[in-house]
Amino acid sequence: MPVPEPSREPDQADGLRRLRRTRPVKVISVTGGKGGVGKSNVCANLAVALSTMGRRVMLLDGDLGLANVDVLLGLQPRHTLAEVIRGERRLEEAILHGPAGVMVVPGASGLAEMAALSPLQHAGIVTAFSELDCDLDLLLVDTPAGISDPVLRFAEAAHEVVVVVCDEPTSITDAYAVIKLLSRERGVGRFRIVTNMTREGGHGRQLFDKLLRVSERFLDVSLEHAGSIPYDDRVWRAVQLQAPFVTAFPNSLASAALKQLAHRADNWAVPRMARGHIEFFVERLLAQPGGLRDAVA
Repeated sequence: MPVPEPSREPDQADGLRRLRRTRPVKVISVTGGKGGVGKSNVCANLAVALSTMGRRVMLLDGDLGLANVDVLLGLQPRHTLAEVIRGERRLEEAILHGPAGVMVVPGASGLAEMAALSPLQHAGIVTAFSELDCDLDLLLVDTPAGISDPVLRFAEAAHEVVVVVCDEPTSITDAYAVIKLLSRERGVGRFRIVTNMTREGGHGRQLFDKLLRVSERFLDVSLEHAGSIPYDDRVWRAVQLQAPFVTAFPNSLASAALKQLAHRADNWAVPRMARGHIEFFVERLLAQPGGLRDAVA
């Protein structure tokens, strides 16, 4: 007479996995409209600062054609998203462990095919994230410069959109263009503005007010001044050292301002959706115009 197999009781690991799958993850997209405003540096240092606060942080280099986050953090990728997309590697194999324990997913610098992904391929990247078996509090996405489709997709799928601006007419103009497109075409109504490389007291607020005035006049959006990061030579020294300035020069003015930004970002509302890991990010991406459903139609 066959002996029935004993029923398998859920172990502690099963319980932890179930808990992990129900914990919402805050996704912050960092964009800047134009290049040269310090967007990637702000994003990378924000990720490190949040990690030093005890948060579990993943940083995705969303610039799929000219990736540079790994360079800023002094990391040397063995594998990239290009290999993941081609099915040659799993996403876990591409993840790097950066300063303060930040998990970094490097882009693929200089590969033309990575800068022109189809909606199906783009959705595949984010789907791979939902299959990761790791615990996260925040996912930060460093988007490409400009107003390309990947910028809009990543920003729309995120919970928070941070726009980095500096004191250049083209920076303000291009930041406004990103806000306009995301507002009118993608339904994004709230933006956090970071003024970067400011020179004197009140300068950051003045820059923010310029952007606020034109946005309030022509757009139905909410803009919040999330913080100002002063011009600091030690930021550029840290870039040369390929290290985050918040750890290389923790007592610098820029580091103090960035840490304040990290505390504010940590207090931004956690998404109220109990969805497994970051599946919500996948769902929001696929629901966009030109998403996966249109690609396979």
